[in-house]
Amino acid sequence: MVAPQFPKPDAFDGRSGIPIAGEPDGAPHAAGPSSSRLRQWGKRGSLSSLLNRAEAFLNARPFERMPWLAVAMLAGIGAWFVLPGAAEWLLALGICGVIAGVVASRAPDGSHALVRSAAIGLATMFAVGLALIWARSELVGTQPIGGPVVAPITATVLEREEQPSRNRVRLLIATRDPREERTIRARINIKAEDDRPFLREGANIAVRARLTPPTHPVLPGAYDFARVAWFDGVAATGSALDPPRLLTPGEGGGAADAAEPGGGLGAWRRDLARHVRERLSTVAGIDPAAVAIGATLASGDRGAIDEISAQAMRDAGLAHLLSISGLHVGAVVATAWFVVMRIGGLFPAVALRWRLPILAGAVGAGAALGYTLLTGAALPTIRACIASFLVLFALSIGRQALSLRLIAIAAMTIMFFWPEAVVGPSFQFSFAAVVAIVAFHNSAGMQDFLARREEGRGWWRPVVALFLTGLVAEACLSPLVLFHFHRTGVFGPFANLVAIPLTTALVMPLLGLSLTLDLIGLGGPVWMATGWALQALIEIAFLASGSENSVILRAQPPLWSILLFAAGFFWCALWSGRIRLYGLIPMGVGVVMLAMQPAPDLMITAEGRHVAIADEGGRIYLLRDRAGFTRDALLEQAGVDPDIGNYARLNDIPGAECNRAFCRFEMRQRRIMVSQRRATVDYRAMVAACADSDIVIAEWKLPGACRPRILKADRALLTRRGGMTYDFESGATAYARNPRDGHGWRRSGAAAEMK
Repeated sequence: MVAPQFPKPDAFDGRSGIPIAGEPDGAPHAAGPSSSRLRQWGKRGSLSSLLNRAEAFLNARPFERMPWLAVAMLAGIGAWFVLPGAAEWLLALGICGVIAGVVASRAPDGSHALVRSAAIGLATMFAVGLALIWARSELVGTQPIGGPVVAPITATVLEREEQPSRNRVRLLIATRDPREERTIRARINIKAEDDRPFLREGANIAVRARLTPPTHPVLPGAYDFARVAWFDGVAATGSALDPPRLLTPGEGGGAADAAEPGGGLGAWRRDLARHVRERLSTVAGIDPAAVAIGATLASGDRGAIDEISAQAMRDAGLAHLLSISGLHVGAVVATAWFVVMRIGGLFPAVALRWRLPILAGAVGAGAALGYTLLTGAALPTIRACIASFLVLFALSIGRQALSLRLIAIAAMTIMFFWPEAVVGPSFQFSFAAVVAIVAFHNSAGMQDFLARREEGRGWWRPVVALFLTGLVAEACLSPLVLFHFHRTGVFGPFANLVAIPLTTALVMPLLGLSLTLDLIGLGGPVWMATGWALQALIEIAFLASGSENSVILRAQPPLWSILLFAAGFFWCALWSGRIRLYGLIPMGVGVVMLAMQPAPDLMITAEGRHVAIADEGGRIYLLRDRAGFTRDALLEQAGVDPDIGNYARLNDIPGAECNRAFCRFEMRQRRIMVSQRRATVDYRAMVAACADSDIVIAEWKLPGACRPRILKADRALLTRRGGMTYDFESGATAYARNPRDGHGWRRSGAAAEMK
């Protein structure tokens, strides 16, 4: 028998028992590590300790890692919008590739596997997001028309949207660019008195219209319709100047049939909205706004909601009820699930032969898909439909229905097909609310609060939980609402505490039951109950938004403040334990900076026709105070309510000197001269007036000899840089357009304005 051979003691690491590589048996060992090893360990010790701690941290959270891939993808898409051009986009992609390559090539022994996987995954998903939105922009981006034009056009109606609250009909048409003869899609408005029965999908019409390119932001940070139109494939917007004429009818065949309701899902959806409005209008004592909301919930048609009621819903924190999204799709799916599970359980033959959760999931998925198509398949509804599919699948296989991983999968699905949605408020509001709610309910404190007890939970715990959920959702959404719309409601949690159960448990089921009973002519009594429930909903909105201090208004905040808030929000929501509390620091800083952002002292739109100046007391003086989109945008950027705000005309400034061409005045130790309209001005007098002014603003190009002491904002500057803001105290200037901006809608917009 051969005696077993054991390695010599000096061939082992005394701590781990692992043979030391490169030291043969019998090789002499030094008494301690060499000085070079000591220096090497001294350089890498802190890094190794940090990596070990990060590895242990990730290892302890196996279910919290995956959602960060969705965050990285979102960050990549957002970076593409923030970075100015192709050079920066390629540099960002290259950095991601270098990070992934270097990390993958390090540590061949397999140490710190989770840290390396995290670094590679985050870098890869960041690059995927940036590449996706870049490719999407190049593939679907539509060049706008070269400039405003009035011309007779022939067009094919693609979509029809009725907007009775604005006394008009909006058409999406396919036509030719009057200047370049290329095929484009345009959006035109038809006055209600010029509407014709043949204006429906598929009809070929002739009309004289005024078309303009999609508008760019009037000021830095304002709404950018040009970006939205670029991804939607819309090259022009405008209005019809004459009643349209029919060339060939649309769906239905002959000209005689053109007056009848046509086929197709769009026409059927309009007929459904019209039917709901007609039925609810017969209910005594309800407002037209309640009727319009009923049509919205049934068909997705928001055109009948007047602006006052819509603003009341927004200020009350109930605007999400007007956008067919998760709440509505969830109510439809829950109703279908409940009906199948309850009715199926009554029949043993069904309950024993079929797995009711799978059957209920299939029926719920069909209901979600049908409701999505019925309400127009808008992007928020599609997002909710996809999320409902994932939830139903999880329920069918016995997994947790709502989890942050499930939300991350839904978000990545949306970002893969519609990456441009990331910068829109609808995507941000819906996913921020869902993430906040799920993270809040998954927290240990909330689970303990709602846990079943021997003595029972009591009726008050779910009520308190619902209120706290609304409070958390409003707290997380309010900074986003302020960033996008400059105003948010104060009493949203209280309004939602009543409005959400009212909508999901009463309004939606009653509306569905009314429509079902109408098939057999028995819907009358149920329509009355539906109308009263809708009236209660609109009353809640006006009650929550009607007081003097029910709305917070703020000036346009800087981008970095909302990015800080978002970073802290994700940290708080996606991790568990005490470490999530560190996210409150950037969240708090972002909210404070957002709330303390001062209004701009001077605002000038891109064409120079609209100017707003704030005095020391915060009163806004406008060059043109006629009600309209631009005036409202200027006031909202300054955090002023256009309806009740403190504003006046430039002519009302004390000491202002105005003539046909210019208005000159002093404001906060600055001598300012603003053009009122085009007029013939003496050259020498103009040059002298410029030299005597600190700031000169004009909607046309001023002569080169016009040299004010601080700023000359004429057509030459504004065409190149877009709308601008100026701060009197610091001298800081912000522009809506970066000359180096390489995004397609920016390039095309600058080229069009240069013509």
